[in-house]
Formats: sequence, structure tokens, C-alpha cells
Amino acid sequence: MIPSFLVACSVLVLGACGERGIDFGSRQGVRPQPVDLVLDADGRPDPAVLAAEQVVVRGNGDEPSTLDPHRALGVPAAHILRDLFEGLTTEDPEGKVIPGAALRWNISRDARTYTFYLRRDLVWSNGEPLDANDFVYSLRRAAAPETASAGANALLPILNAREVLAGELPAEELGISLLDEYTLQITLTGPTPYFLSLLTSPVAFPVNRANVEEYGERFARPGNLVSNGAFVLADWKPRVSIELSRNPNFREADQVLVDRVVYVHTEELAAEVKQFRLGELDWTHEVPNNQFRWLQKNYPDELQVSPWMGSYFFGYNLTQEPFVDNPALRQALILAIDRAIITDKVTQFGEKPSFSLVPPGIDGYVPFAPHYADWSQDERDHEARRLFEQAGYGEDRPLRVEIRYNTSDNNKKIALAVASMWKQVLGVTSTLVSEEFRVFLQNREQKVITEVFRAGWISDYNDPYSFLEMFRTGHPRNDYGYSNSSFDALLDEVGTERVRARRERLMFEAERVLMADSVIIPVYSYVTKRLVNPHLRGWQPNVMDHHLSRYMYKLKSRSAGAAATAAGTPPTIDAETGPAVRLTPLEEVPGEAPAAADTVSEPAEPGGAEPGTVEPDQDEPAPTPPGAAADDDATGSGDGR
Repeated sequence: MIPSFLVACSVLVLGACGERGIDFGSRQGVRPQPVDLVLDADGRPDPAVLAAEQVVVRGNGDEPSTLDPHRALGVPAAHILRDLFEGLTTEDPEGKVIPGAALRWNISRDARTYTFYLRRDLVWSNGEPLDANDFVYSLRRAAAPETASAGANALLPILNAREVLAGELPAEELGISLLDEYTLQITLTGPTPYFLSLLTSPVAFPVNRANVEEYGERFARPGNLVSNGAFVLADWKPRVSIELSRNPNFREADQVLVDRVVYVHTEELAAEVKQFRLGELDWTHEVPNNQFRWLQKNYPDELQVSPWMGSYFFGYNLTQEPFVDNPALRQALILAIDRAIITDKVTQFGEKPSFSLVPPGIDGYVPFAPHYADWSQDERDHEARRLFEQAGYGEDRPLRVEIRYNTSDNNKKIALAVASMWKQVLGVTSTLVSEEFRVFLQNREQKVITEVFRAGWISDYNDPYSFLEMFRTGHPRNDYGYSNSSFDALLDEVGTERVRARRERLMFEAERVLMADSVIIPVYSYVTKRLVNPHLRGWQPNVMDHHLSRYMYKLKSRSAGAAATAAGTPPTIDAETGPAVRLTPLEEVPGEAPAAADTVSEPAEPGGAEPGTVEPDQDEPAPTPPGAAADDDATGSGDGR
């Protein structure tokens, strides 16, 4: 038996593995400071305090494969789509549901019928009128099998949606009725407390029918796309950025202060931080976890950390060996992960260790917790070894497994930590496979070559059902191949239950069934962590992490003279952009240890690495600079799909 402290030491080695060649030295000179915010009588910023150029540049993770709101996948695409489109409902800066294209709505006594009354002055970005017909067409399109919408299952609460998605009924039978030009009615199969939140999701956004029919698959491209949100699609530079410009035909265009939004595709988090430091980004998608303490010290005002409604986990491919019909093996691997070490030593941003699917904090729901959640890690490791042997594995039959993840420094480091723990506790040899996001999603969906894969889910609405539904038999996001009739039946009951307490009990039981089947490997519940330019205002932290650019604006900088005087340096920088950034020489930079190899294999020969630790890459050395402190630079985390 290998003591747990060796596992922790091994993970600290992984945590030290950093972004090679990136200068994270302290920032010298005067930092640009925004002027004090002054609001007018209407609560809007006084024009005198606004920057002359209202352009917001946001780091946004992986590049979307499409901006068709009914086909798009992933959090990065959703961020852009919420700027381009507006549903019947929308959200305020705090993430609360407010009227969008619908001015108001009525809900029937049995909570099954919603009647929406649209604003009468709505137009598309091309100036054509937008009315209730457009929403009826769009919701039917999203549900139609030929659209192949990955998010269409979110529409299942609507009457006949299940049959429409299955191709058993035409889209015209979806429970949506046009009452008049500005009024539509949606009938549900049963009470759905989160339905108004669901309508803020891209799958419920309207698309312009003539636009879709004219351009087909290319309707969501620059120069083609007609939308109804606060911004329009201006440019798309593949693998670089997507640029939006203010929509003069938006219903509240006079309230939008930002002229342009640039979404920058980012995979290398360290490079993203460097872009931020150089003033090239106002908002990062994430930050490298191994720079947490350094960022706290050097960028305390810019670093923003807050709870997020999401879970980070790994999934099993239940349709292929070695995990098909082998729950003992799956459970052994679940138990052999020390989540406290990952969150304390690797991620370090306040993530909470998790043993279940649904994260805490969702509208009063208490997630299921398995009995082993209260065990010590030594007890979990002991049971893991017993189950591993029961599953037919051991010294005479070692397990080799692939861990697949979408390209991200943080994803890699968490996968390395998990692989190290499996090696320490069970002797498992793990090979890490990094893939570009679209290839990764395709391989997950096909279920041919995947074994263990990075998963995770960020909810679009404040309800546990968002997490549970993707494990239903046949769900388009069920990349696990999971099928359990008892689980499916529980979800069916959830969809018709009107009493909240009973509905929560049904969801709790569904989560218990899922976890008993050992379908996923929970790791932690998310927090958001990013750098934000202090000049950027109009946004608020919220558990949904939905931040519409229409609410944002940028303050101008204080005068260079005042800022420089405060720091004791000459006022050589212009007042609008603020002082320049100087990066310290390499010898003053907090260090980065050599990068880890992508295979955790057999213990090294005498003179090699400690058993269970990870050897550094030999083909791409990155010497640790003087003053480096590996235990201060722990790493991990990624975004939900």
C-alpha cells in the first residue's frame, strides 16, 4: 500500500507543471485606474465618465462550430448567441429572468399553459417586422428531427415534443398555438417550474425563416445572418475571433453603450492571461489554476471568482470494453480519486469536491450523496482495491485505459492528477489523449474509441433536471451509452409532477439510481474564475455565469498625471488608455516546473522517478526559474460542454 502523502506529493508535481515559456512576472509601473462611476437621474452612467471607444474584447474558450442557435453546442457558443438573439424571456445582469421579446405572459391555474404577448415594435436586424409567427416557426424548427438540434431535448416539457423529436408526429403538432400576430400560447405536458428560464436558452431563440431558407446551412455566417439581439454578426476569423457590432434595430438599442464585442477563441490559458496583461483582452474565459496565488497578489481587483451552476466530471463509455457490464471496475476508479487533493492542491479556486452529479445551490435542491462520501480517503482506497480485484484486475492483469479530454491546460492537469491517483492506488496505466473541441465532441458522440473522457455540465436553467435529462435513453447528449428504464421512468414522473416537494424527491431518486450505476466520475462543482478589466462595468457575478454584453460599458481612465503622481512615476501615458504594462525580466518570474508526460505508466527503474510520479517531457524542457515555488502554482478545471 502506498501512503496517501505520496499521492499528494505526486499531485503537487503535476500542479507545478505549467505553461511553458510564459512570463508571469509582477506588473510594474502605474496601472490604469478607471474614473469613479457617476450615474444620471435614470441610473445610467454619465457620458462624461465613459471611454471614448466602447469596444469589449472577451476571451471565450473553444471556437463554436456554428452560430445556428438551434444546433450550436457548448458554453462559448451560448455566450455569443445571447448577444446575437433574444428569446421570449431574457436575463438581467444578475441572471434573473425578465421579459424579452415578450412584454408579458399569463400562466394557467394548472401551470400547463403559457400565453405570451409580444412587444409590437419588434424588428429583425434587417428592419423586417418580427412577430409571433417567427417564434412558432423557430420552436417547431428546433424540435424537428431534420434540424438535428443537440439542445432540442430541452423542449421536452412542451406538449408532443417527445413525439415530434422522435419523428412520430410532424412539427406542426408541437404544443404551440398562434393566437394572433402578437400572441402565442405554449402548452406543456405538466407543470415545469423552470420553463421561463428555459426560454432564455439558444434552442428557444427565434431565427428568420426567409434568412434560413435563402442561405441554408450558411445562414449563420457574417453577411448572411439576420438576428434580433442587441448585436449583429460582423466578422468571423476562423481560429481567431468572432466580432459583433451594435444592432441599431434592437428594441432597446438606445440603452446599449457598447459598439463592438470581439470574442477571441482561446485554448492556451496562460497566453490568454498574457493578452489580458498587455491590454488585448478585457475579459478572460478562464485563468490557469496554477497562477491563483500569484493572481491574487498581483491582480486582486481584476481576479473575479464566484460560484457557478455546473459540475466537472469524467464519463465512461458503457458500450465498449473495459467498462461495459463491469460496475465494480467503474466504482473502483470512482473511489480511487482523492477529490480533496484535486481541489486543494490542483484547482485551488474554491471548487467543492463532489460525489454526485447535481451541484449544490440549485433552488433549494439537496443533491444525493453516496454513503462513501463520508468515508476517509484511506477507506475509499481500500474499497477501491477490493472492487478492482473483484472486477478481475490486479498485478496479473493490469488495466490500461485512455483518458480523453478537449485541449486545455487545466483539463490536462486534472487528467494527469486522476491518472496519477489511479496509478498509486490501483496500478492503472493511463494514456492521456488531447483533442480539438469539435473532434472531441464527435468522438464522444460516436462512442467507438472513447473509454474515459472529460465531461461536465453547465446548466442553462436553475433546475436539477438540466443535469439529469442528458442521461435519458436516446438523449442526443448521452455520450455514455447509458440506458436504465427505472431512471427514464423517474424522469417521466418528474415531467408531470405538480407538487414541488414530490418533484424534488423524484429527482433525488433519479440521481441516486444514476450514481448507483457508476456512470460518471464526479470530481468537483464549478466556480467561475477570470480576469476582468476594472474599467468594464455593467455586469454582475451570477451562478448562471450569463453576462450579456448589452449591459456592459467601459469607463475611461483617470488622468495620467493623477495616476502617475500616486505611483511616483512620470506621467507619460495617455489618459484614455492608461499607463503601459511592463513585464518583469524572466529571473523575477514565479516559476514553472517541467511539463508532465502524457502517460502514467509503470514505476521507474532504480534512479528514475518515484513510483506513481510523472516524468517530465524530455523533448520540450522548461527549466524552473530562480524563485519558483511549485506548491504555489497548482492547476486544473475546464468549462462545461
